[in-house]
Amino acid sequence: MNTKETRKKIEVCFSPYLFPLFKEEFEIIVVIDVLRATSAICAAFNNGVESLIPVSTIDEALEYQKKGYLVGAERQGKIVEGFDFGNSPYSYMKPELKGKSVVLSTTNGTKSINIAKESGQVVIGALSNLDVLQKWLSEQDKNILCLCSGWQNKFNLEDTICAGAITDYLVNTGNFRSEEDSSIAAKYLFLSAKDNILGYLKASSHRRRLKNLNLNEDIKYCLTPNLAPVIPVLNGDKLELVKEEVSL
Repeated sequence: MNTKETRKKIEVCFSPYLFPLFKEEFEIIVVIDVLRATSAICAAFNNGVESLIPVSTIDEALEYQKKGYLVGAERQGKIVEGFDFGNSPYSYMKPELKGKSVVLSTTNGTKSINIAKESGQVVIGALSNLDVLQKWLSEQDKNILCLCSGWQNKFNLEDTICAGAITDYLVNTGNFRSEEDSSIAAKYLFLSAKDNILGYLKASSHRRRLKNLNLNEDIKYCLTPNLAPVIPVLNGDKLELVKEEVSL
């Protein structure tokens, strides 16, 4: 076990609004948007998508669409009219997407990716890639920040629980430390929820929003760990899979 002085940091930022308070301290930023952007991204790569371009605005998405890209766009949980799909993980499991480059713009997640990319290596985190991601992060020997996308710059439970799982795992390796109260809170939320994440989040605000849109199957997928064991990382403006093998 490393001493406190040599251990790397793993901390949690509850929302993009708070990111400026953290951004100078970390080499890897894990962007998390469990419901549903990062879960959809992991589903896409698990299905064989070659690369995915995350964009923040509908105007950017339209420009890519004009160039012939397949483009997903979501706002307020709904597919934006005129685009190929939204951010349901199931939209990215279609055989015709294998080997393709696609574009995605969402209410929260893709904005967080683009906010984070100037500050460090961006990695995509979700419950669906939790185990393989935790193992990979534990091998990096770098200071890591979990950036929760939240909902319109506000705190949410599902992203924080995912961040808490990552924090708990890395601290338990003995090679990482957490000092921020946000990280401690995230860890204990995860420990409270881990035996039944779906049930724990039954009353969460975004789960209610998606349920009202009849997206229950998306909810179940996104809150089930390890369905898409892939690690997407941002290279330039494109998300691609990490090159190295990760053995669990």
